[in-house]
Amino acid sequence: MFHFELHQQRTAELRRRAEQERLVREALDARRAARRSAAGRSSGTEPDPRDPSRTRFTRAA
Repeated sequence: MFHFELHQQRTAELRRRAEQERLVREALDARRAARRSAAGRSSGTEPDPRDPSRTRFTRAA
């Protein structure tokens, strides 16, 4: 009986930890999404991808 009770306590502890980690992950995801959304709103208009002056790479010498 003692082993069964230890098993029950360990299982409950693991479930609590998993739930805590899930909550942390959800909070981080929500913060990341809010940051992306705020960055998208503040930039105004999107740059034209065909504009040669707005290239992604620096020019070679």
